[in-house]
Amino acid sequence: MQRTTHRSRLLARPVVVALAAAVALTATSCAKSEDDASDGKKSPAAAADSEQKVVTPKPGSKTCTIDAYGGEKIDLKGATVGFSQSEKEANPFRIAETQSIKDEAEKRGVELLTANAQSQFSKQISDVQDLLAKGADLLVIAPLNSDGWDPVLQAAAAKKVPIVTIDRKINATACKDYVSFIASDFVEQGRRAADQMIEATDGKGEVAILLGSAGNNVTTERTKGFKERVAEKAPGLKVVFEQTGDFTREKGQQVTEQLIQSKPGIKGIYAENDEMGLGAVAALKGAGKKAGDIRIVTVDGTRNAVQGVVDGWISGVIESNPRFGPLAFQTLDTFTQGKEVPQDVVIQDSAYDADNAEQDLGKAY
Repeated sequence: MQRTTHRSRLLARPVVVALAAAVALTATSCAKSEDDASDGKKSPAAAADSEQKVVTPKPGSKTCTIDAYGGEKIDLKGATVGFSQSEKEANPFRIAETQSIKDEAEKRGVELLTANAQSQFSKQISDVQDLLAKGADLLVIAPLNSDGWDPVLQAAAAKKVPIVTIDRKINATACKDYVSFIASDFVEQGRRAADQMIEATDGKGEVAILLGSAGNNVTTERTKGFKERVAEKAPGLKVVFEQTGDFTREKGQQVTEQLIQSKPGIKGIYAENDEMGLGAVAALKGAGKKAGDIRIVTVDGTRNAVQGVVDGWISGVIESNPRFGPLAFQTLDTFTQGKEVPQDVVIQDSAYDADNAEQDLGKAY
């Protein structure tokens, strides 16, 4: 368990409006993976482009208030926020996500308690229970799995501690068990990945899916969107192989090595995150394949994957922006003041392909 206390003078903050207005909020962090040779610095324009932007809520979208939730108004500046990270911070997405939370806590002068579950769900449950025991007034959780959260939800409800979840959804009731869920539209990400695969393969041939981890909505929804769009737009494109790569580079490489042995005619690989996609690239290189022999489409937007597009090994990358800090804290701030917040805050993601990857490399994390 790491405890980080921030009592320094507040930095100037950009003016923000209520989330319901769906205005872009500032994100300040960008992380790089260990084998990224760049210095990680951004120009002001690139930094602005990499901010999380919110999709305008649809008319009639459900909201939550502190009265409906059963909590109590508090001043965020005087509160203690607990953050539970789900996975080891070897994945650039998780590095950037955690850094964004820490940066925003420091910017706002908020006391922050952090914990990392190291990709163990039982540890994440005990981590969050420990955050509550240590006095967290508010929680931000990046769940490892979608199910199995009853012990935490009951403990938080007993202490009237509001919860905001990010990136992966908890299977529970919004504005009862948790306040808001902040994430990308994962079904739409799958659809957009399918569009890139259809373009890269001319909509014909056999393709494989490197599935993410089982037991969470990200994997289910990215798969659903991809298959639906392929069936709708490219009946000549056949999914002939699906196996989990657990969102890791090593497993992505292992599965791809098996794939090219069992399905030598494979034309494309849809990797449900960049790390698995980069593992697939390593497997193809090890097998003596050339860039473009097998088309690869991934989801995330890490620096190395976008560089893979520049180098020709990856055909396209759908962004999934991990810089949740500003949105998470703004949601908590708005909510604890007694104002309405959306139950679902949907992020608008960009994409990379051969036309923009080189010029937009600075936006990647």
